[in-house]
Parts: sequence; structure tokens; C-alpha cells
Amino acid sequence: MANIDQAEGLRRMLATPKPRVFTFLSALKDEEKSAMLVNLGVSLARQGQQITILDARSRLNSVGAWLNAQNDMSLLDVARQQRTMQEAIKIVAAGLSVAVLSRESSMLSGLSAETSRQLAKVFDVVAQRADLVVVDVNVDEYDAFPLAALDHSELVIQVSSDPAAIKNAYGLIKRLSSRLGRRSFSILVSGVSEREATLIYTNMAQAASRYLAVPLNYIGYVPEDDHVRKAACLGQSVIDAFPKARASVAFSRLATQLVHSARSVMSFEGVPELGVGLGI
Repeated sequence: MANIDQAEGLRRMLATPKPRVFTFLSALKDEEKSAMLVNLGVSLARQGQQITILDARSRLNSVGAWLNAQNDMSLLDVARQQRTMQEAIKIVAAGLSVAVLSRESSMLSGLSAETSRQLAKVFDVVAQRADLVVVDVNVDEYDAFPLAALDHSELVIQVSSDPAAIKNAYGLIKRLSSRLGRRSFSILVSGVSEREATLIYTNMAQAASRYLAVPLNYIGYVPEDDHVRKAACLGQSVIDAFPKARASVAFSRLATQLVHSARSVMSFEGVPELGVGLGI
């Protein structure tokens, strides 16, 4: 009987879907990244998902500030038993919550081994409670994340048509590949048309494959749309304020893509090498 119970428990464990963690890095300005993450978070919640956005940057223009998260109630405080999990996670709307990793990003350097272990456990609890975790983060001077668990998450790079942004994004992929080994990265293109996004991705994917032996995945694009700015001025997401806007449609499509096929790869074999150059 014990062996049967153990086998059944193992089957249930294997059948339980693991939480998906999407780690977002960007070659764009802080406010552009934060606006994208807020709108994406709302769109994901609209898909019926329980979404937690984690601000691991703790800056004036990071996503936590946009969502009015309180820096003095962070996951690091929970790890140090100075706050409860309930205090550290703010409910923004139905299906959407936000948490801050630490009061200041500098507090994450030089943590003791025990505090680092406790913070990792706290993050695991947060991830298990959500369907999807969206992480707003930068790498440090050693191209490392503040949480080791993010090394194994879905890494998404936000880029635009600006040649400098594309070059910076490619450089980031190169450095992370050097540290993490060969693995895939997902590309999200902002402020462009679908055709421009395809060309930008194609060039980046060809260069990454040729020079780094690194596969890139295309997860979508968000067009330039002034409705995003107007919605922000109203204190709303674009999908709430202007549901028919082009950006709203794009965010809904992107959310569906992340929910149903996070690792899907669009093949562009045979596509000519056109678009924006990488400067390499």
C-alpha cells in the first residue's frame, strides 16, 4: 500500500504544471520597459492567469514604482522575517499582484549565504503561488541576476528598431551566453510594425546563430501607439482605457503567446538578411 501511495504521489507531482518564470531584460529606457510590463501583466491577468510581477530593480522608473508597490515591504524583508508574505505582495487587480525584491538593488550584493538561501526559498513560494511570474531585472557588473533561479527562467530581451538598442541587446545575449552556456533567448520588439519586427528578429537570430551558436525565439511585437502614453496619463493600462487600440490588440496577442507556447520558435529559414544591422 505504501508503494502504491508513493507512486500515486509521484504521478501527481509530475502532473502538476510547474510555474513559468519570465525574466525580462531590456535595451530600452526604464519607462518604456515598465510601461510594457504593466500592460503585459494586465493582459496576462485578462487571460485568466494568476500573475505576479516581481520588481528586482527597485528604481524610480521600475515596474514596482509604476504599480505603487512599497519598497519597505520587500521579499528580502520576508527572508529576514521582518515582514510577512501577505504584506510584501500587493494585489493590483484581479489576477495581478506585484512584489519588490529589495528596498534598494544595492542591498542584494554581499548577502550572507543563509540570507541568500532564505530569499531563494521566499521566491520559490511566490512562484508556486502564481501561474506566471514576470520579473523586471537588470544584470550586475558580472552579468549575474540577483536570484540564481532566474538563470533557469525564460529570458526575454526587449528591443526596438534603434540600431544602438539592437547592438546593446546582442551584446547582452553574448555576455549571458558566455556565463550561462548555450541556451535560448526570446525576443520582443517594441515600437515597430509587424514587418519591421520580423526583419529585426531575423537579423538578430541569424547573427546569434552564426557567431554565438545561440538560438533566438520570436515571441512578438508591440507597435508604436500613442494610446499607451494616454492610458498611462490616466493611470490605467492601455487594454483597460483603449481596448480597441493597436497596442491593446498586440498585448493580448503577446499574452496568449506566453500562456500557451512560451518556448515556441518561429522559423525564418530562407528569409533574406535584411533590416537593421547589428554593428558587429
